Amino acid sequence: MTTNSRTTGTSTADGERSSLLRLYLIRGVLAVVWAVAFAGAHDTIGAAAVTLLVVYPLIDAVSSLIDHRALPEGSERNVTAFNGVLSTLAAIAVGVAAAGGEAAVLATFGAWAVVSGAAQVTVGVRRRGPELGKQWPMLIAGGLSVLVGAFYVIQAAGDNPSLDVLTVYATGGGVFFIAQAGLLAWKARQLRTQTV
Repeated sequence: MTTNSRTTGTSTADGERSSLLRLYLIRGVLAVVWAVAFAGAHDTIGAAAVTLLVVYPLIDAVSSLIDHRALPEGSERNVTAFNGVLSTLAAIAVGVAAAGGEAAVLATFGAWAVVSGAAQVTVGVRRRGPELGKQWPMLIAGGLSVLVGAFYVIQAAGDNPSLDVLTVYATGGGVFFIAQAGLLAWKARQLRTQTV
């Protein structure tokens, strides 16, 4: 009985780790691709730039939805659901803000980055443990999102707000997601070695 229960627990953890690895890797790659596309489209807030601005929070919303569906009931699942709803609302808000120019977009994006980053830190703290590792890339990314988002809100009130900074934000976030996927792959390999 103990062996079966341990095997079930291990396979559940393996499944969660594998699912998160794929999700983080895809999320990271999409962020980097978005940054490259936005770098070539944000000189004016035209249709391409607005579309990309709306798409970025939607990527986060879809990722949160996928993550939410895989989680058991609990506070981590609730925070993930909150982040999914928040990111959906942020996509709408950024699209509306685009009519007000770069300052409005930057302020809206920054406010979303602050709250979304705090949610990411909360989930990262709850996921720390022997099965999913220390989650430091997610914790750093979430913390930086809070700080950078606050800076964007301040910058939006200044004389020369620029959307250039969003490419750096997306690239950095993408790199941290990819790093977390790499750590999960390493952790899975390490645990497999220990059980052999």
